[in-house]
Amino acid sequence: MHLSIRDKKTALTVPQGVFLFAAGALGGALNAVAGGGSFVAFPALLFTGVGAVAANATNTLALWVGVTASGGAYRKHLNISKRVMIPLIATSIVGGLLGALLLIKTPPNTFLRVLPWLLLAATLLFAFGKHLTGRISAGISHDSSNAAVTGASIFELLVAIYGGYFGGGIGIMNLAMLAAVGMTDMHAMNALKVVLGGVINGVATFTFIATGAIAWREGAVMTAGAVIGGYFAAHYAQRLPQSWIRAFVIVIGSAMTVYFFVRAYAHT
Repeated sequence: MHLSIRDKKTALTVPQGVFLFAAGALGGALNAVAGGGSFVAFPALLFTGVGAVAANATNTLALWVGVTASGGAYRKHLNISKRVMIPLIATSIVGGLLGALLLIKTPPNTFLRVLPWLLLAATLLFAFGKHLTGRISAGISHDSSNAAVTGASIFELLVAIYGGYFGGGIGIMNLAMLAAVGMTDMHAMNALKVVLGGVINGVATFTFIATGAIAWREGAVMTAGAVIGGYFAAHYAQRLPQSWIRAFVIVIGSAMTVYFFVRAYAHT
């Protein structure tokens, strides 16, 4: 299958390279601290002429590497039983692969029409996800039953399919699922969220590489920015008020949602 990697058959200019590096750095920093990096990185790729499907695939590569580089901070909190961990990782692998293959099969014009709805869902999840996880966890016991683990695995399969296809908001969705299982330790939940998100995006990334969906010039520049942004954010940006960062992400997500709704439907 032929993928439109670039809509504009021109070389990557220095200003575009600087723009993509900065967008990758900001996206990596946001993901390391609060999430929502795709709201910055993905549109940046589109604005520099990368085709819609290829931009989504390239964004997944760049931010996956960035999150992986900054994810070590939670490793010491990853004390999860194998009875919970193994089913969730298995369904993350299967779902991430299915979602990535679904993206590859989606025509670019169709993806651009679906995109605003995905951005809207991701923005709402980011804005109200804490209320969702809080309400779920308040009514669930601390011990995860077999039924709860099975239900969480099914939920995780759906989250992983969505994550392999697009990815925005999967962190919040995974936190909601972990709360439903009965987890209450936020550090442990964040640790497992990073692992599951890394598995989903990792499987999707390798699928995109194998199918030739990555725009490598743009992806290399953005990945370098995401690694640097994620690294420094993981060490320094925790000093910033979380409310400021969350508000910034919500504003960016809302603006991008409106922009892509107009782009997709204004002339229909």
